[in-house]
Amino acid sequence: MTNNDVFKKLRVALMLRDDDIIEILKLVDFNLSKSELGAFFRKEDHPNYRECGDQVLRNFLNGLVIHLRGSKDAPKFPGDVLSKKSDTPKNKPKSTKKPFQKHQPDISSVKYKNKPNQRKGQKKS
Repeated sequence: MTNNDVFKKLRVALMLRDDDIIEILKLVDFNLSKSELGAFFRKEDHPNYRECGDQVLRNFLNGLVIHLRGSKDAPKFPGDVLSKKSDTPKNKPKSTKKPFQKHQPDISSVKYKNKPNQRKGQKKS
């Protein structure tokens, strides 16, 4: 498994976007552009594919520790950080719609057209 594979799997597992990863890398004073970051997540046969080096992955993991645990001065509980991420999506506005309620129509008064009477011996008039 390559560094690119590890990086991709962490990105998916933690539901991180490019902006999140760049912010995490900034926590350890490692600057990377979006285009450089995108090159790590491309397929190997793509012309703009770039091999993720040990230094990039190491800095990402160190930044991820600070992001999840906090610094020594201001520690955090990792579960709180992860739950905030899943509870409040950044780009989706809060919906004002009511929760889905299943509508159950009254089926006792349904009359079918183009169907013969169900009683024997009577013709449809």
